[in-house]
Amino acid sequence: MDVNQPKQEHLLALKVMRLTKPTLFTNLPVTCEDRDLPGDLFSQLMKDDPSTVKGAETFMLGEMLTLPQNFGNIFLGETFSSYISVHNDSVQVVKDILVKADLQTSSQRLNLSASNAAVAELKPDRCIDDVIHHEVKEIGTHILVCAVSYTTQAAEKMYFRKFFKFQVLKPLDVKTKFYNAETDEVFLEAQIQNITTTPMYMEKVSLEPSIMYNVTELNTVNTGGNGYSTFGKMTYLQPMDTRQYLYCLKPKPEFAEKAGVIKGVTVIGKLDIVWKTNLGERGRLQTSQLQRMAPGYGDVRLSLEMIPDTVNLEEPFEVTCKITNCSSERTMDLVLEMCNTNAIHWCGISGRQLGKLSPNSSLHLALKLLASLQGLQSISGLRLMDTFLKRTYEYDDIAQVCVVFAHLNPES
Repeated sequence: MDVNQPKQEHLLALKVMRLTKPTLFTNLPVTCEDRDLPGDLFSQLMKDDPSTVKGAETFMLGEMLTLPQNFGNIFLGETFSSYISVHNDSVQVVKDILVKADLQTSSQRLNLSASNAAVAELKPDRCIDDVIHHEVKEIGTHILVCAVSYTTQAAEKMYFRKFFKFQVLKPLDVKTKFYNAETDEVFLEAQIQNITTTPMYMEKVSLEPSIMYNVTELNTVNTGGNGYSTFGKMTYLQPMDTRQYLYCLKPKPEFAEKAGVIKGVTVIGKLDIVWKTNLGERGRLQTSQLQRMAPGYGDVRLSLEMIPDTVNLEEPFEVTCKITNCSSERTMDLVLEMCNTNAIHWCGISGRQLGKLSPNSSLHLALKLLASLQGLQSISGLRLMDTFLKRTYEYDDIAQVCVVFAHLNPES
């Protein structure tokens, strides 16, 4: 093969253009105080500028639209649209034209052509147009490969390709935190940061729970039967700004009593985020399944199911406890011991026999106690003993949820 062979001229020309919406014209306002030397000169110039918004001359964004001057940024979750045009630059009729568009990523090759059928003929100065769309689902380098094959009047088969490389960037930084409550509830905090250079309109941020949970969104405040977003009326997320979303997941009734099952569940669900940018371009991002660290309850779990918010000083009140055998194989014979503290005094007999508790089962127990000191007090001093294994389980630090406020009795 002769390496110095001249490059063959093709009868067809291929043009590829990205389709994007125009942007608002931006200007840099120059202002000064009235007492400065220019006076109101700058203000008058901005008012006379036809590209500014009347009454908002210092807003930077004008009322005119400008066409895109470059390829622009493409972000994960957005839709990539491109216009492909094949034009016959020759003076002869070209036959059997086949245009194929593939998108090559780091993991796969996708065919984006609207039709894989060949066009019978293309007359001089005519063109074949096609528009392709693709929702970008991978980060990194993407290569749009456009291939054209055709047959000349001399029955010669011709073929050429063009490559268009672009980068897909990450639009959002999503961080999650899990908080395991004593009542099998799981609280999820999602921190979402806009890492692009333009504001985002957050259309929807929802959590799709796994099959074992129901989810409650804690990002609205109900007032008078109406729900208001905790973020206010403006749902725009400015560049580099972060917003926290909170969700509460509760086990479904059919799984709530299965302590051995629900405690080992690590898959919680996935976040579904929908946003709009610029002039309404829509983007969507769905995370992978979010996983938490399974809480370590040990063999026996004790939690408070009911506790009053406020009690009177030195007046007995009642709490409801739930005791769960988290073992999947062993039956326990439990004894309850109650130890007083400086502020909390238990009413009843310590060393009470609770009886046998089978694996993965629970029992509810009503207990009475009183507070001897004012202020916020933590409930502690409970102890469970398994007489079968002679093993003791201490519950002296449950202040995170078991807190009451004691005050003076108004009748005393």
